[in-house]
Amino acid sequence: MNAAALPGPRLLSRAKLPADTVALARFLIGKIVVRELPEGVVSGRIVETEAYVVGDAAGHAFRGVTPRNRSLFLERGHAYVYLAYGISHLLNVSSEAAGTGAGVLVRALEPLDGVPLMQSNRGVVGLRDLARGPGRLAAAMRIDRRLDGLDLCRRGDLWLGDDDRQNDEIGQSVRIGITRDAERPLRFFLAGSPFVSGPRALNRQ
Repeated sequence: MNAAALPGPRLLSRAKLPADTVALARFLIGKIVVRELPEGVVSGRIVETEAYVVGDAAGHAFRGVTPRNRSLFLERGHAYVYLAYGISHLLNVSSEAAGTGAGVLVRALEPLDGVPLMQSNRGVVGLRDLARGPGRLAAAMRIDRRLDGLDLCRRGDLWLGDDDRQNDEIGQSVRIGITRDAERPLRFFLAGSPFVSGPRALNRQ
């Protein structure tokens, strides 16, 4: 069977998503983000996440519901997309029951499908840095605020998939680029993956 005939990822059902932010952050390692664009489909395997738990001072839900963060309070499995520092969009997955604000930041992807389109979206050629970091992956997949609130457990413009690939060792460290609750070990990554972001010191096991 040739590569073109291989089946793509299956839609990840909400029932399979752990109803706990930290558990979801670990669970999402190895799962697939699929973006359907007019020019074609792009996808990438999640290799790095960060959990922003209930009551987390570093989380956007900490001070309650606002027009900006209301997607974090949707039932687990919805997209929360925001613009960071007026520069980069970031993709998060809501992670608790409806009405409880928490989420998982998708920090890095291993590019899978539609690499030439992702390269065009980013304006770069190299594969390793194509989606290595939350802003880069959003640019590569053309993710912006128009996708905020989207149900990622339903096929559409953006969804989560699974191909039953077994994870290798999952590493854990403190989160990156925050000042509040900065020492909490709530970052997870696929150990040994060249597509993981962050300093080498945090990626050692």
